[in-house]
Amino acid sequence: MNNQFENLLTKYKGEGPYLYIDNQVMIDAASGTFNLPLGYTHPRLNEKLKQQIDRCAHLSSSYTHQMSQEILKKLLPYLPAEINRMWLRDVSGSGAVECAIRMAQKATGRSGVITLYMAHHGQSLATAQISGNAFRIRDFKVVIPGSLKIPVPSNIENQSDDYDMDKYIDLDQLLEFGSNNNIACLIIEPVLGNGGNIVIPQEFYRYIRDFCDRHNIVLVADEVQTGFGRTGTLFASNGYAKSLNPDIIVFAKGAGGIGIPIGGVLMKEKMDVLEAFEHSSTSGANPLSLTALNETISIIEDEKILDNVQTNEKYLREGLFSLQDKYPEISNVRGLGYMFGFDTPSPAFAAQCIEMAASFGLIIRGARYGKSATLKVRPPLICHRAHIDEIVSKLDKTFEALTRTQTQAIA
Repeated sequence: MNNQFENLLTKYKGEGPYLYIDNQVMIDAASGTFNLPLGYTHPRLNEKLKQQIDRCAHLSSSYTHQMSQEILKKLLPYLPAEINRMWLRDVSGSGAVECAIRMAQKATGRSGVITLYMAHHGQSLATAQISGNAFRIRDFKVVIPGSLKIPVPSNIENQSDDYDMDKYIDLDQLLEFGSNNNIACLIIEPVLGNGGNIVIPQEFYRYIRDFCDRHNIVLVADEVQTGFGRTGTLFASNGYAKSLNPDIIVFAKGAGGIGIPIGGVLMKEKMDVLEAFEHSSTSGANPLSLTALNETISIIEDEKILDNVQTNEKYLREGLFSLQDKYPEISNVRGLGYMFGFDTPSPAFAAQCIEMAASFGLIIRGARYGKSATLKVRPPLICHRAHIDEIVSKLDKTFEALTRTQTQAIA
């Protein structure tokens, strides 16, 4: 039995942006589950983790607080000005989002949470309930009293600064008539990842910041997918989504560099309200996670990862637009940094694309929400132009093969 386990485990080997499955080489344009900014392996981070395993893999969080504070010092230059506190006791984005909700509820004395349609904030009972993904909670029951879901701004392909908020619903009326003023926080992804890589117009950020200020609602930026360089800045909240000026930033996924689980919450001083016992997990702030987080920040700095993403963002966008011009099945290319998506004609077509791409040695992922017809292209942040060329080329082969197959079927 143990030999069979070893056989199953050793058939997979990662190296940078490549995953080797037996004898097949795959370039991963999805960064695992969007949690591998440094690829499957990174020599420098690997060595740091090996050294820490030889010391110890677990410590009680009572021993790791000072380590967390040293990491916070490294993050401060990349954060909005007033965010200067960190809660580091989670190993998942779901747990970190729940921590942010607890902070908001305790700080305001209210319970409700506002989120967007097609948002994804986790898969625990509470975070699945507030996400815009009803299929995940069909058989489960949990309620956060007073919670509301609001529409995504209608022109999702518009990434400009001129979105007309007069076209949007009146949130003040919704708050008054739909929640009995029982809203603790509004949570938003700067880019709605699972919803279809929806890039929110910047004017919407300003609108909800003003709305939250007027009603004393805590504004939470869920940067589980956008954090740690994915959009070209360490956090979107200090880059494209700067107008959010969030009270809390939640992170996970890419913070572990090569997939080491870690989740955390960054917040303004006024939100530092929880006692240690009010939110924690056994493996939170374990030494391996802290080592990965600390070294990931250093590697991003030393290897100029953010510069690489900013430099090649246009190149990746142009490559995807060239495919859109070539294939009518590709529409609405959109994205920031190394976080792009585009629409296909149907969920069935998107599923065929994923399967066909795999046959050409390319890993891509689709969106689960909305009409599920979106494909997402999010290579590891270490990828250079040669990697982008390889990804675009294999997408080209994928759509060429699908077009040929459809033509033959019609004939």
